Amino acid sequence: MQQVLGARPAERRPKSRWHAHLHGSDLVWAIAFLAPYAAVFLGFVVYPIGFALWLAARPSLYAQLWTDPIYRSAVVNTLLFVGVGVNVKMFGALLLSGFFMRRDWWVKAILVAYILPWLAAATQAFMSVHWMLIDELGLVDRLLSVTFGVAGLNWLDSRWLALACNITAYVWKWMPFWTLILLAGRMAIPPSIYDAAEVDGATGIRRFTHVTFPLVANLYLVCTLLSTLWTFGDFATVYFVSGGGPLNTSQVLTTLGFHYAFDAAQPGLGVAVAMSALPLLIPVVIVLMRWSQASEGEL
Repeated sequence: MQQVLGARPAERRPKSRWHAHLHGSDLVWAIAFLAPYAAVFLGFVVYPIGFALWLAARPSLYAQLWTDPIYRSAVVNTLLFVGVGVNVKMFGALLLSGFFMRRDWWVKAILVAYILPWLAAATQAFMSVHWMLIDELGLVDRLLSVTFGVAGLNWLDSRWLALACNITAYVWKWMPFWTLILLAGRMAIPPSIYDAAEVDGATGIRRFTHVTFPLVANLYLVCTLLSTLWTFGDFATVYFVSGGGPLNTSQVLTTLGFHYAFDAAQPGLGVAVAMSALPLLIPVVIVLMRWSQASEGEL
């Protein structure tokens, strides 16, 4: 018994050393696995954001922005571009998703043609829109002249017309994507619900208002909030359609920040333009997070 009892501590020592070796090697492998991701995160996320905040830390930059009439008009343009563009796009996507629920073969053919603008690259698509709108040389004015015998408009020579062209091009480019998202949401509704609603006499508009929309309302709201966040950062539409013209009157915050940072060689002012959009973005993010948490609580 004494030999057996005396042998137990000697038998445990190699086992504990083996476990220590395993834990040590696991730690080394964990560090080796996480180190590249940490380096990428620090180099491409933390450092650029920190450097941007350092560039835009001076209060005098924001005072300079507020006295700039181009900046004030860009704020108004951004609010109109986001507010009108997102709501028209999402409401149109909601309506068209119902149309594409039809099972006719010609509806499927139209759907294929409908999503082509979304499949096209944004730069090429918006450059094509720009060339279609350049006064009498553009396709739009030529069609108006040949078909109806009327002179076209100077689409990009007026602030409000240029802003309307930007919004129209934006809706045309991105509405197919959100239509597919809402179409998928509609298709997830069980057919038995529609059958029960039809028995109760809910057809047409009544079925949409009392059955379809309540079931896709959460999806519609989340898509609208996400679209709002992405549209605030939209750069390609305004830059390639109107170019911010005429005379910088159709600039939005993203293109104006680019103009200050690169064209005017004032990077601090350009970053300050981007930072000034945070008071508009933070409430949207808060609403989106709270709505997501509330939805998870219901589940």
